[in-house]
Amino acid sequence: METGRTTIRSGIAALLLCVLCVACTRGEAPPEEAAADAARHDGSVTISGDDSLADSLTWRVPQVTIEEGGEADALRRADRALAEGRLFEDTDAAIPVFLELRNWPAMAGNAERGLERALRQLLGDGRAALSNADDDIEALRTAQRIAAVTRSIRADDEGVVAYLGRVDTAEQAWQLNVEGERAFAEGRLGETGDGALPKFRAVLELRPRQSRAMQNIAAVESAMIRRAEVAADAADYDASGRWLAHAHEVRPDDGVSTVADARERIERMRAARIVRLRDQGIAALPRLNGVNVARGHLVEMLRIARPGEPAAIELRERIDLAVHYGLYGPGQVFTDALDGGGRGPQMAVVPHGAFTMGSPPGEPDSSDNERPQRPIRFNRGFALSIHEVTVGEFRRFIAATGHQTRAERRGYSMAYDERSNNFVRRSRVDWRSDYRGMPAGDDLPVLHVSARDAEAYADWLATQTRQRYRLPSEAEFEYALRAGGQERYPWGSGMPPQGVANTTGALDRSLGGRQWANAFAGYEDGYWGPAPVGNFTPNAWGLHDLAGNVSEWVADCWHDNYRRAPQDGSAWVNPGCRDQVIRGGSWSSSPAQTRSAWRAPAQVDTTNAKVGFRVARDL
Repeated sequence: METGRTTIRSGIAALLLCVLCVACTRGEAPPEEAAADAARHDGSVTISGDDSLADSLTWRVPQVTIEEGGEADALRRADRALAEGRLFEDTDAAIPVFLELRNWPAMAGNAERGLERALRQLLGDGRAALSNADDDIEALRTAQRIAAVTRSIRADDEGVVAYLGRVDTAEQAWQLNVEGERAFAEGRLGETGDGALPKFRAVLELRPRQSRAMQNIAAVESAMIRRAEVAADAADYDASGRWLAHAHEVRPDDGVSTVADARERIERMRAARIVRLRDQGIAALPRLNGVNVARGHLVEMLRIARPGEPAAIELRERIDLAVHYGLYGPGQVFTDALDGGGRGPQMAVVPHGAFTMGSPPGEPDSSDNERPQRPIRFNRGFALSIHEVTVGEFRRFIAATGHQTRAERRGYSMAYDERSNNFVRRSRVDWRSDYRGMPAGDDLPVLHVSARDAEAYADWLATQTRQRYRLPSEAEFEYALRAGGQERYPWGSGMPPQGVANTTGALDRSLGGRQWANAFAGYEDGYWGPAPVGNFTPNAWGLHDLAGNVSEWVADCWHDNYRRAPQDGSAWVNPGCRDQVIRGGSWSSSPAQTRSAWRAPAQVDTTNAKVGFRVARDL
């Protein structure tokens, strides 16, 4: 009875498959196959067409006629056909001849043994066909035809029964795959329990790890991820999240990394959209009706951003600044009024933008403390004094505050000595002194000031103007120094153009006739020591002497490299740090120390004839 049930179930499944495939005959593509083509971008699968399987349901034994006395010859023909693999196809095949020979008493034993050999060979062929039947309809047809033959020969054979069960399973799996592929092509993925996914999972219940079903399930997952991406493109991140959740449930074990990668990709899309909206809002502010346009971008940002999104907070702040304080234009030069009378230093607006900070691997004369290179983006502009703070400007601060500089308190600083051609400790040298320790003119950059003295001057400016004055960060200094370039030197490569910087030129001479041992060949700037500020050509952003004259204090504490440094261009400050960064070449710097990426540490109390400072201001 069990054999009969297996036979009936196999036949019914084959018949259903036959009906299902009537619409898939070769020729014009059926509608669902065209739909599958349209879905290629959505993790596509293909519905395999096939002809009717009706012929595979039964096997009609070819009628073999054996003449009296021809039995032995017939047996030889059957054995030869068996050896050649011609088992059941026609009257010359082995099985039909063996079946007829069973009716001849003298040949019945030989015929039975021949049938047994043919059956085992046939079952082997059937198993080989089944191994390809998941994807190949012809292989499935072959397996079904063999099933019909084996059932006709020996339906109660244990091997035949097992084989018929495998064919039954293959037929059901094929039918479920086709139904699932049709649902997939129609866009019914099965996330709610009705569609492609349940069909493919049913296949895996029948055939665990079946390649076709697993590929189809992966295609469903890809389609759900694609829908999540389409929703993200439309800024519908709620829908995108739902589709990602569905995709996660498709293959909770195997597909984790795929869905996680998609989620990360969509989060990057969200973040990029938020940044783009922020940049568009900032760009709109200087234009007519720009505040309203920027507010529209802010509304859209708040719709798609999570609470506390920094970019949304920044745009809101920029809108507030535009409403309450107005905006400066890039490159604009301005001064702020001082409460005590007069005006502060001239400031130039540095445009917002991005650059790569540090030196690339392999740059001549570079060191590891200038690496790793890192992208820095300034999402808002800032103002930088167009030249170093002068003796005259610093004098006003001293007169207003009574501040005593570090050099004044300890009674000495490091000044240049012509006789030894070196820097030596010299008494009674302070901010009033030039590089040699002589009285300095008011238009010279102030020297012999420590980092703390420079910060005190910036704090005084902030108090006087009620604006946010400070020392520039190291990133701001290099960004302004490069002024849009990325070359070895601020002016490009090689020797500086004439008049661009007060640095060491091979043609420079001191008052005593000395010359530089390590200098730019063929260059002369006309100064041995600092020049009056603004005497050299400004860079592309209107800033003087960043590449020479004096090196300058910046706000950052010294770190041996840029690992873990802030990514937003702000100063990297540690409470109580004792070493601070100096940037930019000076009148006595070697070519290596005039590079755009050059940096050096100095104790915060250091004072000498090479280091001054300039101030920055937030806008």
